[in-house]
Amino acid sequence: MVSREQVLEVLRGIEDPEIHRSIVEMDMVKDIDIGPDTVRVQVALTISGCPLRNSIEQSVREKLLSLPGIRRADVELLTMSDEERAAFATKLRGGKPEATSPLLDPDANVQFLAIASGKGGVGKSTVTANLAVALAAQGLRVGVIDADIYGFSLPGIFGVKDQRPTVIDEVILPIEVKGVKLISMHFFVPDNNPVVWRGPMLNKMLRNFFSEVHWGEIDVMLLDLPPGTGDMALDVHQLLPKSKELIVTTPQANAADVAVRAGLMGLRTNHEVIGVVENMSYFQCGQCGNKTYLFGHGGGREVAGALRTDVAAEIPIGEVSADGPTLFASDSVQGKAVAELAKTVAERLELSPVGSM
Repeated sequence: MVSREQVLEVLRGIEDPEIHRSIVEMDMVKDIDIGPDTVRVQVALTISGCPLRNSIEQSVREKLLSLPGIRRADVELLTMSDEERAAFATKLRGGKPEATSPLLDPDANVQFLAIASGKGGVGKSTVTANLAVALAAQGLRVGVIDADIYGFSLPGIFGVKDQRPTVIDEVILPIEVKGVKLISMHFFVPDNNPVVWRGPMLNKMLRNFFSEVHWGEIDVMLLDLPPGTGDMALDVHQLLPKSKELIVTTPQANAADVAVRAGLMGLRTNHEVIGVVENMSYFQCGQCGNKTYLFGHGGGREVAGALRTDVAAEIPIGEVSADGPTLFASDSVQGKAVAELAKTVAERLELSPVGSM
């Protein structure tokens, strides 16, 4: 007959799909009943309508049936009590009863990259989303904060506007899509209502995105900043003094002029600008390959020269894939340009995929 320790050992390899932690480590295994050739296990889930309950149940049953001599495995799924959920949330916080952010620990091995622009309409959020997906495709653990509190658009770009994060005793689990962990004000605003807040409330929400969201292990955190040089951009500079910046512009002279101001704000707060992205750089004919510069030429070089950096990428205009409203197909001209940008960013941030060291 198998022992309780054997049962726990095989179940230790099963992770909760949302938090990527062992169900044994998180005390989700509540009762074990072992017979001569059968085993029954109770597993407590955080919420009654857990969308991944079938996946967890199947994984537990398969592990139990792998034990020697076990021919039947019964799995009963329960829902945690309020006390159990509070203890679960405390474990997520690393044993701390109050919300803290390990990402903001000075010793945390996390790189922050703020994506900034001088004005709206240059595709900053599109660049952020596609860069995040490309970095994740390289094997990096990527998080994205939609810090554009008034003009949040990343959920729409990723195609997850109708999803909502799971909340466990005031701990928020970010939405995961394309290997990227995402949080946005959109998820907390009903019916697309406008956000009518002053500066201090914006700062509080930004800090909540760090302290109340369970990010888990992250290599790089991208922050999609509001355009311009307002309160939120300044808050990011103060909250993350070691953050790097990537400036997005278009070839147009007017866009370039205001992009320089956004970059100079970063430099004056000791943020290193690691490059400039010229978005909507040109249109490339799919038949002949000729490039047409619809919005002029040279804006990216102008911004890079003023900020003493270089043009990290020139991303052309083109069609998007069906995966999301503005996620580029990986084999498109735009997708290949973003993939090269991701390689450049990873090199400049000295990022290495997990297991490559």
